[in-house]
Amino acid sequence: MNITTASAVTVRDPWSLVPSLGNLDAYVSAVNRMPMLTPTQETELARALRDQGDVQAAGRLVLSHLRLVVSISRQYLGYGLPQGDLIQEGNVGLMKAVKRFDPEQGVRLVSYAMHWIKAEIHEYILKNWRMVKVATTKAQRKLFFNLRSMKQGMKGDATDNDTHRNTLTPAEVAHMARELNVKADEVVEMEMRLSGGDVALEPQTDDGEESYAPIAYLADDSQEPTRVIEARGRDWLAGDGIAHALNALDERSRRIVEERWLKVNDDSSGGMTLHELAAEYGVSAERIRQIEVAAMKKMRKALVPA
Repeated sequence: MNITTASAVTVRDPWSLVPSLGNLDAYVSAVNRMPMLTPTQETELARALRDQGDVQAAGRLVLSHLRLVVSISRQYLGYGLPQGDLIQEGNVGLMKAVKRFDPEQGVRLVSYAMHWIKAEIHEYILKNWRMVKVATTKAQRKLFFNLRSMKQGMKGDATDNDTHRNTLTPAEVAHMARELNVKADEVVEMEMRLSGGDVALEPQTDDGEESYAPIAYLADDSQEPTRVIEARGRDWLAGDGIAHALNALDERSRRIVEERWLKVNDDSSGGMTLHELAAEYGVSAERIRQIEVAAMKKMRKALVPA
């Protein structure tokens, strides 16, 4: 079926193809039955949206990629957030990707949209992570919904000297524990959680929808192979590498380098100065500097792999 015929059969709102369903499994089953677009269809629909603002074309592009959002959302189930919410946020990213997609770049929409979908899901997780983790057990949930109001009530009964106090006294902790039928240490822990505040994982910008930062902060590249190799190289240079390079020097050059660069006295003043070394060897300070420069060049040459 060519694109003209396909457009003709979607005169109605394309979102009506997704029925109103009451559970996630039915939704997933429905989006997996949505027809995929060929590269030609995708390009023509994207051009229609870009050049003519065709909402029907945008709808078809979104519908054909809903299964991608479902697939990506499964990667984030371990954060304790409902998959339905993850899919909803991913769909927002998909619609942003469709809006900005340029068919002339030679990239399929699936590759372009993947970054937008993940960015929206990441932002949602970062915004809701503390809310999810702050109250997980039954006792914690009870404290989460009652601690603030009980604390406010106690402040109302407090004296003027206590109104500016933020922490709970042992008597107040014991009272709350009895009232809510929880342990005293659970009251203290929840108080610390609620009063701790959130720490931003990224700088706040005015870029709005154009910011991609969350994906960078969720990634952990500490075990990336090139970084591991670089770290091992730095460790070797700081230890065995320096010893290997020093062995390539004559006795005088080695002592000058050690005194000038490698020795730290108890008073953190470092080793000997050029003039002190010059007086010891009976030469000028400039001659000591020349020997030092030549020795450093020789050491660098010794550290270069064969």
